[in-house]
Amino acid sequence: MPIARRSAIVAACSTALLAFAGTASAQSWPTKPVRLLVGFPGGSTPDVVARIVAEPLSKALGQPIVVENKPGASGNISADLVAKATDDHTIGVVINGNLTSSQMLYPNLPYDPAKDFSYISLLATAPLVLVANNNLPTGKEFLPAAAASGQKWSYGSVGVGSVGHLGMELMESRVPGFKAVHVPYRGNPQILTDMIGGQVQLALIPPGLAMPQVQAGKVKAIGLTTAGRSALVPDLPSLSEIGVKDFNLEVWTALLGPASLSPVAQKRLSTELAVIMKSPDVRKKLFDQGWQAVGTSPEGMKLRVKDEAAIMGKIISTKGIKLN
Repeated sequence: MPIARRSAIVAACSTALLAFAGTASAQSWPTKPVRLLVGFPGGSTPDVVARIVAEPLSKALGQPIVVENKPGASGNISADLVAKATDDHTIGVVINGNLTSSQMLYPNLPYDPAKDFSYISLLATAPLVLVANNNLPTGKEFLPAAAASGQKWSYGSVGVGSVGHLGMELMESRVPGFKAVHVPYRGNPQILTDMIGGQVQLALIPPGLAMPQVQAGKVKAIGLTTAGRSALVPDLPSLSEIGVKDFNLEVWTALLGPASLSPVAQKRLSTELAVIMKSPDVRKKLFDQGWQAVGTSPEGMKLRVKDEAAIMGKIISTKGIKLN
């Protein structure tokens, strides 16, 4: 056999063996049930997303996915448990703040978002709806009227440092003359109740909670926080369309593991999720809950976190936002 041909055959066989070894290695994980930690109570938005994803992920991995709710400190307690896990079978669902703003808001945060995790994938995103009391103008009339009034507009959020809080602070910085005062609440339902009653004027609320009240005529929808329109609320304009420049903000959930997570596990999870998040069944279930399925590479997730952390960090620093 000619040497060139023999070398080609050897090279082909080596490539095939390496590919087989890689596949075999990937299939060797997981070797036992996988814990999926969620930093919020059962029935919360992150919990709903986690359970929708857990079922098909369990089938793909061939091992049970055990969802464990570990609420507290806006999800930071659960995130810290993931960061400190060492068994290669503990992962977690987190929200924006756990990776983009908590480090700036909590001086003693026990984990480093940039160093203590293996990023796996963004799972789902949703815009926020700027909703208003029925006494306020909407559409393109709102911003000029709000800016010209000279008054401070009250707005509710689920707490200092939440996306709803930071998003309104961001909007205030992008709209000359618009002034707002923050009123913290325990949850979005309480905000909507007080808005209907006239105790608070504005809020940024996820569409799954906001739109039923809008459709019932109890509050008004002004616009979405995305750069363009969203399939979740196709008839509602973006805030950019009505005059808020360079405004693009979403809430999201993501999957990550500890920094010690093996590359094999990280790749397997990311690869399986890329398929799962394209599934019509999963996409519909998430859509019905007010979410759009995403699915990204670890690198894509890391870039999203980096970009958003820079925006949130600037707002927190400029506005001097602190947690008591």
